[in-house]
Amino acid sequence: MPTKNTAKPQKSQVERLSDDWRAIFKWVFILGGVAAGLANIFAVQNEFLITGLMLVGILVGIFYFDSDDVINIGLRYLIFIAVASSVGGFYKIGPYLNGFFTGFSYYLGPIVLTLLVVYFVKKYLLNRE
Repeated sequence: MPTKNTAKPQKSQVERLSDDWRAIFKWVFILGGVAAGLANIFAVQNEFLITGLMLVGILVGIFYFDSDDVINIGLRYLIFIAVASSVGGFYKIGPYLNGFFTGFSYYLGPIVLTLLVVYFVKKYLLNRE
């Protein structure tokens, strides 16, 4: 069977730049969550770190996640809280898993709150559907 030689449409400069920023914010989201989880495992009480992670969460909520997908992000938040409360009884590693998932859920909290604010501003103040 002969193969098809179809040319893929080239992305414009704006689309490529948008994809690059999306990839950067994806890694910022992942690294922020891991940093929050590790900080909670080791009980780091640094105000600068906590404030920085909250600001990163707000920026990720604005620029990375879609506010129309607020239900799925909220479910992730609830799932992380449920997992954090249930893994504490695991032998020897339970407290570490509990600390990590609790810290990650603390990081997801500002993201979910930001998405809710953006969603309601778009829906009720700007009248966009």
